[in-house]
Amino acid sequence: MGIIKAVGQAVSGGFADQWLEVYEPDDMGERTVFTSGVRIRKGQNVKGTDNTVSNGSVIHVYDNQFMMLLDGGKVVDYTAEPGYYKVDNSALPSFFNGQFQDTLKESLNRIRFGGQTPTKQQVFYLNLQEIKGIKFGTRNPINYFDNFYNAELFLRAHGSYSIKITDPLKFYQEVIPRNQEHVNIEDVNEQYISEFMEAFQAAVNQMSAEGIRISFVPSKGMELSRYMADILDENWKQLRGMEVLAVGVASISYNEESQKLINMRNEGAMLSDPTVREGYLQGHMARGLEGAGNNANGAMAGFMGMGMAMNAGSGMMGAASQTNLQQMQMNQANRQAQQMQPGQQAQQGKGQAAPGGWTCQCGAANSGKFCSECGKPAPAPGWTCECGAVNSGKFCSECGKPAPASEWTCGCGAVNKGKFCSNCGKPRA
Repeated sequence: MGIIKAVGQAVSGGFADQWLEVYEPDDMGERTVFTSGVRIRKGQNVKGTDNTVSNGSVIHVYDNQFMMLLDGGKVVDYTAEPGYYKVDNSALPSFFNGQFQDTLKESLNRIRFGGQTPTKQQVFYLNLQEIKGIKFGTRNPINYFDNFYNAELFLRAHGSYSIKITDPLKFYQEVIPRNQEHVNIEDVNEQYISEFMEAFQAAVNQMSAEGIRISFVPSKGMELSRYMADILDENWKQLRGMEVLAVGVASISYNEESQKLINMRNEGAMLSDPTVREGYLQGHMARGLEGAGNNANGAMAGFMGMGMAMNAGSGMMGAASQTNLQQMQMNQANRQAQQMQPGQQAQQGKGQAAPGGWTCQCGAANSGKFCSECGKPAPAPGWTCECGAVNSGKFCSECGKPAPASEWTCGCGAVNKGKFCSNCGKPRA
């Protein structure tokens, strides 16, 4: 038994005049992954035998469908190309692969000899469209270490994902329950949802390892799809003939402890700004005045109580405001310094070495270990002899050679070794 692609003229001329039976796919909605073929008889011909595909019958295949012709439980022919196909009991299997080419050969060899009886012919269809809207949700919170918060947080996620059948024969063999004629995605998803959630947690942990902030997870659907495709490739694509196409995270929520940590971190980040901190302090004082005016015992009593409190805490609040002001002034000075041109900074630093500091060869005055202008290290104390010994006296403690004349920088910027400046003649200080 096999199938032969029907000639277009015969179909357009009316296949009802030539074939007694036509097979169409049963209801195949967007949630359907597998369904049987429905036989449509011509006229009053109702004497056909059930589970028998008559020789000369026509099977109709639509776009994004994979049709299988079974005889005694084994696949004897299939096609993924849309069109009309005539059943020929004398024909050898034709195997119209469509876009699958040679990928189905190995799968076919695994199931073609698994038939039970040679007297039952059936037509089945598999849905090759993307199966969307498969719901998922985390039963328990997933741990997520966030580098930004520097804390181990726990999140819950809900969303949906989509799959696509990539090897129909393998999918039929490994996923579709036996003796079923119509299967929706919900009928088979339950047995794989635990594997999906394990892969989801592994993908989320991978995002955590890459330093992605936890609040960015809902917008990383493409990255999640890529991670999960890599994780599930062996189990789902190679063994079951399906793959994950897309993952959409609809909502992210945190457990109570994680939410407290996030709120505390965000509040601390805001209050580290002296402007925000001063505004919070002034607002607190304003709310106190407002509360005093609304005092049930009268505004005067409220203001008296507030005055006592202010007298007690005025020193502390005044000190806090003064600290805020100083920090705001420092921040403003730092911003102005960053906006200065490098040449201006260098000009300000030339010849102005602080006590205990040192002047670089470029002319910048410094107090640290490296020049703030050119990055050169500060000169080492003492001097190094040609023999390699480091000394602090006038002669080398290892070979006795005298120390070389030390260099010094004049106020005019010239570097000298003698007692007088070679540029302006000033004596060495």
